[in-house]
Amino acid sequence: MSVDEVVAARGDDGGADEPGWEVDPDDESGVAMAATVGRQIKAWREAAGLRAGEFGAAIGYGEDLVYKVEGGRRIPRPEFLDRADEVLGADGKLALLKRELAEVRYPKKIRELAKLEARAVELSAYGSHNLHGLLQTEEYARALFGMRRPAFSPDEVERLVAARVARHSIFDRSPAPELSFVQEEVTLRRHLGGRMVMRRQLERLLILGELRNVEIQVMPTGRDDHAGMGGEMQVLKFGDGSAVGRSEGDFGSRPVADPKHLRIIELRCGIIRAQALTPRESLAFIEQVLGET
Repeated sequence: MSVDEVVAARGDDGGADEPGWEVDPDDESGVAMAATVGRQIKAWREAAGLRAGEFGAAIGYGEDLVYKVEGGRRIPRPEFLDRADEVLGADGKLALLKRELAEVRYPKKIRELAKLEARAVELSAYGSHNLHGLLQTEEYARALFGMRRPAFSPDEVERLVAARVARHSIFDRSPAPELSFVQEEVTLRRHLGGRMVMRRQLERLLILGELRNVEIQVMPTGRDDHAGMGGEMQVLKFGDGSAVGRSEGDFGSRPVADPKHLRIIELRCGIIRAQALTPRESLAFIEQVLGET
């Protein structure tokens, strides 16, 4: 199963009552795009002389979902648009809307983070409770989102997993950004999702750690001096010399660009890297944990 698919539940009429993605009313661009796409689908359906129920049955979805998509209350999945394009004879015009929806299908905060990561030439991060999102496998991310309380709906879990996995494109960029991660030892030993999920996660870390532009370091639990006791932090630097950082518990836990605030976060990140195992020692440590898992 791809990250953009979930098992479709069947309605009484035999159509798949797949819920699509909820439209966040506070996301202006998402609301506008969903409404525009919905109007276009409705126009093509009416031009084809099909009722909503007939159209839904033809593409394998429930009538209720068709109305929600056309009304801009659901963001349709890519396969919905592919089927709609074929049934309505749109000659690729509806399928092209997948590009327009590629970003707004993800939550606004995640889109904003992904845009920053896409611009970054350098990223430094420290993780204390779980692995950094860029390092997570799809299985690990799904387990992590699945254990949140209050619980996310299954559809929201899949939406968040898809958004997280999409951010992994940072590893394919050219020129490659410099990426540095420090992870607490406990994040390697806590079997989120089960032993096999964690084994595959550790194997993924070993692969990423061999990339020339990626450094992964482990902070041993036994350290008696630790500059990261305040929580997770991250600094992103950009090609124009600007930067943005965030430190859990400081500055309202919000992203900051003020040089005075950034200096504090960068200082802590630098000390944490010095206190952690070296990248080479860390890969050996991860191999050891993998052997024990």
